[in-house]
Amino acid sequence: MTLIFSGNNFKYQLEATCKLFLPVEGFDFIFLDEASQNWEKPEGDYCFICRITGTKTSMLSVYVRMGSSSAMEKDRLSNETKDYDDRCEFILARLLFKCMVKLTGKSPEWGVLTGVRPVKLINKLRASGLSYPEISERLSGEYLLTDEKIRLGYETALNQDSVISAMPEKSYSLYVSIPFCPTRCSYCSFISQTVSGFKKLMPDYVRLLCEEIKYTAQKLRGTGYILDTVYFGGGTPTSIEASELEKIMKTISSEFDLSSLREYTVEAGRPDTVTKEKLTVIKDNGADRISVNPQTIHDSVLEAIGRRHTASQFFSSYDLAKSFGFKAVNVDLIAGLPTDTNAGFNESLESVIALQPENITVHALSIKRASDLMHSYVNSESANVHDMISYANRRLFEAGYQPYYLYRQKNQLDNQENVGWTKPGLSGVYNINIMEEVQTIIAVGAGGTTKIVDGGFERYFNPKYPLEYIKHFDTVLHRKDEACKQLLRVSV
Repeated sequence: MTLIFSGNNFKYQLEATCKLFLPVEGFDFIFLDEASQNWEKPEGDYCFICRITGTKTSMLSVYVRMGSSSAMEKDRLSNETKDYDDRCEFILARLLFKCMVKLTGKSPEWGVLTGVRPVKLINKLRASGLSYPEISERLSGEYLLTDEKIRLGYETALNQDSVISAMPEKSYSLYVSIPFCPTRCSYCSFISQTVSGFKKLMPDYVRLLCEEIKYTAQKLRGTGYILDTVYFGGGTPTSIEASELEKIMKTISSEFDLSSLREYTVEAGRPDTVTKEKLTVIKDNGADRISVNPQTIHDSVLEAIGRRHTASQFFSSYDLAKSFGFKAVNVDLIAGLPTDTNAGFNESLESVIALQPENITVHALSIKRASDLMHSYVNSESANVHDMISYANRRLFEAGYQPYYLYRQKNQLDNQENVGWTKPGLSGVYNINIMEEVQTIIAVGAGGTTKIVDGGFERYFNPKYPLEYIKHFDTVLHRKDEACKQLLRVSV
């Protein structure tokens, strides 16, 4: 589809709105000024997005042609409107949304919200003093959300309050990146490598990661900042050897003061990487939360997405993890996986609920440009995702779980979301801190992004790939030095 902009250049928001309906389609762009009267209609589908600025008001209009059908929507806005450009952009996105609903028959449940963190908007409305009925009216009327998504977002916001209010002043979280996996899943676009392909360089990676941890701890020692949570992510942290994992964890415990930790998480992830030896290392070195993620309990679906473990391995790994007495075990499921069905997903969910883990995270499949699925997945396969997510939300509420963090990604099937569910009082603290952007995150390892929170955000990026991380380790330390200096400037 071609997007034609006349009298505006609101490319980002309007393209994002189109992607709600056409998640895997590519777009071309044409930009015209208001004086352009003659322009050639492109071949194929197109969208004409127009702003004509008059003396007192602006005419906003969107015309969309798809195949042999077309739709048009119009509105006006006073030129004296506060945040005039932002408001124009929002209204044009809403007009485009309405046109696409008419032409596609789809009505995305999150309305015109395209951002990653919808709960932040809800919290902003709560902070302004609005009641739930007032927030609901605003979100449904202006943003076009459904009642189900409004309730989900609002409940998530409420359940975060106790965790956020308990966050210590001058605190931060430590994210440890282990960007390796046994194999690459077909839906994955994370910066990760297979362990087998990186085996020779793994000792260098672990050694330098420990050096970065020591350097970071040295920079923060004596500053008055408190380490609040530790989170090992990836990749699959347990894809490395137990001895390597132990070296990293012991470096953390020897270099950082862990006495004020509210949470220490290690994502085990793949069930086929979970062993008694690794769990012993994780437990003995202070972690109290772990993830064991099947994504589905059906072997045929696991095979379709490139996972080498079986459902039976998941149940065995889960039982083993539970036997260690962690405070919380999380289990991930994905709705919309290739070859899965409504009945299959529902069966996976019911099997996980029966296990009664402390946390359950339900993801809607996101088709990433860098994933193997990007060019092979067809839109018709997203037809069941709405039903899967709706079923999951209803059943988890019924089973006594509460939504505690929520985020969305680009190109998610059927414009759905990812939600972390928890038993009362067992929310994942790090997940809330990072998703609501309420705390500084110090990241170590390849692909790690340090984010200094001070009302705004300053980001410092480590090299994406492990080999780059090793080759340019001096740059890693320089950026960490700059990040820590920025954190200390914020605290003054």
